[in-house]
Amino acid sequence: MILHRALLSTALLASLALTSSAHAQSVDPAAIATQALDHLDAGQYAQAEQLFGAQMAAAVPEDKLKAVWESLPAQMGPAHGRDAAHISAQGDTQFVQIPLHFEKAELLAKFAIAASGKIVGFLIQPAQSTAPAPAVATDANFSERDFSVGDGERALPGTLALPKGTGPFPAVVLVHGSGPQDRDATIGPNKPFLDIARALAAQGIAVLRYDKRTKARPQDFAGGNFGVDDETTNDAVIAVDALRKTDGIDPKRIFVLGHSQGGMLAPRIAAVSGHVAGLILMAAPSRPLLDILIEQNRRLAALNDGKIDDAERAAINAIIEQVRITRDPKTAATSPTVMGQPAGYWRSIEAVDAVSEAQQVKLPMLLLQGARDIQVVDADWQNWRDAFADDTHATFKLYPKLNHLGIAGEGEGSLTEYQQPGHVDAHLLTDVAAWVKQH
Repeated sequence: MILHRALLSTALLASLALTSSAHAQSVDPAAIATQALDHLDAGQYAQAEQLFGAQMAAAVPEDKLKAVWESLPAQMGPAHGRDAAHISAQGDTQFVQIPLHFEKAELLAKFAIAASGKIVGFLIQPAQSTAPAPAVATDANFSERDFSVGDGERALPGTLALPKGTGPFPAVVLVHGSGPQDRDATIGPNKPFLDIARALAAQGIAVLRYDKRTKARPQDFAGGNFGVDDETTNDAVIAVDALRKTDGIDPKRIFVLGHSQGGMLAPRIAAVSGHVAGLILMAAPSRPLLDILIEQNRRLAALNDGKIDDAERAAINAIIEQVRITRDPKTAATSPTVMGQPAGYWRSIEAVDAVSEAQQVKLPMLLLQGARDIQVVDADWQNWRDAFADDTHATFKLYPKLNHLGIAGEGEGSLTEYQQPGHVDAHLLTDVAAWVKQH
């Protein structure tokens, strides 16, 4: 998708052809997923295809599956084994995640397995690092403490970085992009939210970051009847309210920094809250996400050699079909569609008009964009520029060398770049701090 957690390279994509099963029976999802990987590693593509549901097998037959799987070592280097499976459920569908180790990258194989025992979805994406955040230096001019977003069993764990000294301090709430994310927005070895939080705190700005609900409490989505507000907006509003009641925080100077999908939702968060002083939109999309998803996969497929091969074309066509099914009003809201998410969830995202909602809240905005971003691209950036060209409350910052994570690099961007350790650009962080202090 457009946001780094859910972004799929067609070179890594087997299929997103998800369906639901009407006949539940006892299956061992981990064994099925492991068997599929064993077949793929052994070059037994026909046997792997036999584990697929009918729709998926039609979208990615044996020859195309072979082409996709054998493209991995060319990009990631030799395989170095895999770890144990992790299983979760959403309705009748079981989701299995198996970490894969390659020479140049850590990947995650994700399967959706219907109650019939057939594999109805399979994708591979960059894995998150499990390394904990390093401790704050003893001589740092800020401290960190645990912070709860919400109350009771549904509360989300978080971390508040608070400057030392006499407050009250301005504060920023960090809002994630798509997919299950920890409080540091970890992807590969990179932790962009950790970078942002500590850099701003060192400059006198409190920062709250927290585990996203889909990461901390996936059971809250088990029924399949949820939307993007349940996933993101409502918790961010609670986070703003919690900060307003925290000692040392200036309740009139709380800002929302949204990254990617979080940037798209930042105006909505401000509108629902009513207590946000300004918005920082980092790599924020301005167009329908499902359209961007198709566009991204086409772009990524062509990055390697400038061409789209048969396997990549088949994967893209599978996504296009899933988008069509998602938008079809006859499709039940709880039916798994694109990336295994319910149709109703995608429809709730389609209903978000980020530019219009930003115009309506009439708040100061800082818009940040990396010119090397391969996920949220110039078309989105130009939409924001056009909409707020005459608005004196909007500030635009374009960074020639930065990617989607705000990390500097050279040449064309790629998925493998996310596996290279780096840090959010110091100039971007300085710009954010200066803007917050001005407001």
